[in-house]
Amino acid sequence: MRIIVAGSDLVEVASGVLAGALHECLEQGDRVSLALSGGRTPWPVFRSLAETKLDWARVDVYQVDERVAPEGDPARNLTGLREALLDRVPVTVHPMPVNEPDLEAAAERYAASLPPVLDIVHLGLGVDGHTASLVPDDPVLETDRTVAMTQLYEGRARMTLTFPALERAARIVWIVAGADKAPMLTRLRAADPSIPAGRVSQARALLVTDEVSP
Repeated sequence: MRIIVAGSDLVEVASGVLAGALHECLEQGDRVSLALSGGRTPWPVFRSLAETKLDWARVDVYQVDERVAPEGDPARNLTGLREALLDRVPVTVHPMPVNEPDLEAAAERYAASLPPVLDIVHLGLGVDGHTASLVPDDPVLETDRTVAMTQLYEGRARMTLTFPALERAARIVWIVAGADKAPMLTRLRAADPSIPAGRVSQARALLVTDEVSP
């Protein structure tokens, strides 16, 4: 895994990395698939990314994970994604369908809607070592489905891309910031399989982080 220590310039550096990856993919194909995670860290990055001049109309945005919550709820990743990026550029958005009565069937339909290979996947890191909504001790860690429903985590079930989906990504961009992430960041960099994030392939990954890592 390639690592960029960005320090206080994390937002600028991370948005530049994503913009560069998008530009490369747009030069190579007609359309680009970009899967985005939620969380506090990426919102400023996505706002900065929205200022980049790209052929956004050729970008399909998918979600890495989503909480089961009503449309527009602040708990929804989509709410933050829309404010930071999706309402600012003319992309095609593919939201996870978490408001349907049969969520297992909805997850299967979302999986069927994914391209065979996601061009760019953005991931974050939780203080417990989770990434996407692949959280410790959840049965979803062992599924062979590409999209699945989790058990309750912090009070909500979630729909998430799984390890098989992440394994097929052409490139992964990790964005990790905050001193509270330092212990798990060390384990991520060591590919520690005892945390979910450590099980994600690092063969095509790039990590952008502040100065929390040793």
